[in-house]
Amino acid sequence: MTEPQASTEHPNPWRPGPPDPWDAHAAWWQDEFTEGADPEYVEQILPLIASRLPAEGRVLDVGCGEGQVTRLALEHGLCAVGLDPAGAQIDEAERRRRARAVSPGGEAAVSPGGEAAVSPGGEAAVSPGGEAAYARGSLLDLPVGDATVDFVVASLVFEHVGDYRRGLAEAARVLVPGGRFLLLLNHPLLQTPDSGWIDDHVLDPPEQYWRIGPYLSEVINVEEVQPGIHITFHHRPLSSYLNSAISVGLSLDRMDEPAPPPGFIARAPEYAEVVEIPRLMALQFTRTSALHAIGQPPPDQAQ
Repeated sequence: MTEPQASTEHPNPWRPGPPDPWDAHAAWWQDEFTEGADPEYVEQILPLIASRLPAEGRVLDVGCGEGQVTRLALEHGLCAVGLDPAGAQIDEAERRRRARAVSPGGEAAVSPGGEAAVSPGGEAAVSPGGEAAYARGSLLDLPVGDATVDFVVASLVFEHVGDYRRGLAEAARVLVPGGRFLLLLNHPLLQTPDSGWIDDHVLDPPEQYWRIGPYLSEVINVEEVQPGIHITFHHRPLSSYLNSAISVGLSLDRMDEPAPPPGFIARAPEYAEVVEIPRLMALQFTRTSALHAIGQPPPDQAQ
């Protein structure tokens, strides 16, 4: 493999390549969704991921941001590597990792077992036990060897990825046979573009209901989440995710649709009347013994 040149914007050798569009939004993400700032992460997403982590093995957190899911895996005694295309996110993940590596008494924390190693320009080597490592890497071309990971997690990542089929194929490729993939999404049906509250004053008495936007079409939507912060969302129906996952050798084990947690309702009281409408969906897959080319049916379905 040819070693890529380190970016001048991100001189650390783990961050090759030009800046990613998410570099411009890294501070927004870190301020709004990490270190306890977002009750949905604290009360729902992180506990759900924790409940799915393996008892032992190697974890790959794709689209790791500043590393909160990677650190969660580490806290459970697992070896974890976090990958993100944005150098600004990886820089912050490393900073927070170093800050946590020293105990209040000043001693370096020693992790049990092995460590996660990332070589400049090379692959992320995930060995059983102990430490966390972070590297810049794309979901569409994971710098990880075939069948080297026991558990892959992607939390609120795939709705920002155009070529999701390739991303699913990459997740399947790096998993060992029997390894699991946890995919967390904004709910594909109930959080479609243009979904939300509708006040219908034509009716007497007026009614309020939750509108569902176009569902079956794959749509790209750019949302201004804060003044000057524009985030691209790729909506696609649930069947697109499931059929594509099956086509690359992933088998669905479980689907969860959790209700919005109390802390989220307290911060966004307009959702109090729609606690039966989930914002998130979690899909858990297992890699089958054989991988399939993208778009090709499994052997037992081929004509």
